[in-house]
Amino acid sequence: MCRKPQESPTVPSNPFSPEVVTAVTAHMNRDHPEDTLLICRALGGRPDATAARMTGLDGEGGDYAVTAGGTEHHVRIPWAEPLTERAQIRAEVVRMYQEACAELGTTPRGRH
Repeated sequence: MCRKPQESPTVPSNPFSPEVVTAVTAHMNRDHPEDTLLICRALGGRPDATAARMTGLDGEGGDYAVTAGGTEHHVRIPWAEPLTERAQIRAEVVRMYQEACAELGTTPRGRH
């Protein structure tokens, strides 16, 4: 399912089951909300974000709801390359977090 079909002429296939998407988004929102916010500020084009939560993902990228200026906005951040395996999601999110920290001049926390 593509959230905003007008943004993409083709609907990306999702190699991840709804259960995987639910588990990953719940984990990110429960255990890593600060990381998600940093990622959206640095890589999602929302440096003004005050809150962010992951709302979905597919093999091409992650979807986020970002609060900025008192309004919620949809942000889509593509993966560095297409993902097909669940283990790749974790590695890619860690990579994005490290990249976001470098871009924002923030010291990354210990191992994720």
